[in-house]
Amino acid sequence: MNKILLVIQREYLTRIQKKSFWVASLLGPILITAIYAVPIWLATQDKEVKRIEILDESGLFQMSDLVDKEVEFKLVKKPVSDLKSSFTKEGYAAFVHLPKDLLTHSKDIKIYSEKNLSLPLKSSIERVIEKKVRAILMKDAGIASEVYEKTQIEVSSETITVSEKGDETSSSSGGAMILAGVMGMLLYVTLLLYGSQVMNGVIEEKSSRIIEVIISSIKPYQLMLGKILGVGMVGLTQFLLWIVLTIGLSQVASKFYSANPMQQKVEQIKKGDPEVAKKIEDASPMAEVTKVIESTNIPLMVGGFLFYFLFGYLLYSSLFAAIGSAVESAAEAQQFTFIVMLPIILAFIMAQFTLQDPDSPMAFWASMIPFTSPINMMVRLPYGVPMWELATSMILLVVGFLGCSWISARIYRVGILMYGKKITVKEMAKWLFYKG
Repeated sequence: MNKILLVIQREYLTRIQKKSFWVASLLGPILITAIYAVPIWLATQDKEVKRIEILDESGLFQMSDLVDKEVEFKLVKKPVSDLKSSFTKEGYAAFVHLPKDLLTHSKDIKIYSEKNLSLPLKSSIERVIEKKVRAILMKDAGIASEVYEKTQIEVSSETITVSEKGDETSSSSGGAMILAGVMGMLLYVTLLLYGSQVMNGVIEEKSSRIIEVIISSIKPYQLMLGKILGVGMVGLTQFLLWIVLTIGLSQVASKFYSANPMQQKVEQIKKGDPEVAKKIEDASPMAEVTKVIESTNIPLMVGGFLFYFLFGYLLYSSLFAAIGSAVESAAEAQQFTFIVMLPIILAFIMAQFTLQDPDSPMAFWASMIPFTSPINMMVRLPYGVPMWELATSMILLVVGFLGCSWISARIYRVGILMYGKKITVKEMAKWLFYKG
């Protein structure tokens, strides 16, 4: 046991003393915070109003018909050729040509611009034109526009989670999907990152022949286990740093948001009309973040993430260590690493479907099979998972790790001292049954 601890200590201290470890540890929380802070900040900024010229040959439009909060329209009467050459010089983003027979040929509308229009701007232009054309057609058909407007109801719902005890908590489906996606992506990246670190470490020691000295004083299985646990502790340390720093940066981002001019306007409105202010706050991006935090079992998420990272890492890193022991260079290892990477890639692909339907049979089995459960169970957790499913998944993952570590140890003990021979999968399979 003391020998394993010495290997763990060596692997751990060697890696955390590197500058790259601390750079990644500091940049990680900044990137994680930016994932949600930057979109929120952008959403609170005033958008630039686009100016659009309209050449209306149909004569149907008045300036009162061309109203949009993000687009400023101007009716003009100039030849099309003149407008094509002048609209950009006069500061217009585009000009729209409405044909004479607009009511019967609404698809003949042309929008001219210097570069491709953004989809939201194109939709805003089309929406204003559609509204006017629809009103004229309804009037011609004898339908009052007031009747139509009354039927245009916008449905907006609030999602509420109900516990077994009957407690109600506001939730956010979109927020849960974002959280699930981020957790799944983090596990996908880290399993590949730290697993490959173990493999490269084994290859480096084997190619330098230092392994022959080390193996004389420690059993191969102890060396492999110590290396895996040492690198795993580095990963856990980095994650704990990320969690602490991310929480701190989130608090700073929240204070910055509260000092935002938009939030200050809400505070001013509160004094005059609290109900209106509440509607504005409920529609804000920060309100969605708050709902996710309030409706999520944070200790369960953190504990689940650490568990699935640890045992998912142990499972895959044992396989990466076996590959590293069987080859003599990173280039030679490429033919085998794809075999190990394939289940991780498959798990990530399956997670895309799990995000869409976390209670489907495919999502259930993907969160149970040890090779795919670390990513897929973490994707399902924000949506709520029965405790028996979570416990079963964890037990199967531990069993899967023990099975993979046994197989890897059998390969490692032979491969670590094998030189000058091209290794195949068939050859490694034979090593499983060698005695000794």
